[in-house]
Amino acid sequence: MGRGRAKAKQQKVARKLKYSSGGTDLDRLRSELGVAEDEGSPSGPLGPDESHTDSQDDLVDRYADLADKYSDSDK
Repeated sequence: MGRGRAKAKQQKVARKLKYSSGGTDLDRLRSELGVAEDEGSPSGPLGPDESHTDSQDDLVDRYADLADKYSDSDK
């Protein structure tokens, strides 16, 4: 007995979460995650022209010697 009131409250909370407009405080979330705010780049931390090619080039440079090592041993 009494389960009906608790269930109704849970449904009310679930409905509120499902249909709410968000209201997420992005500044607070950013500070909790420890992400530094970069004012000069609207398209991300790398900037509009740099995208992911720099990080990919770094990986290629880092593992190029391993690729040469293992490609020679397969022959």
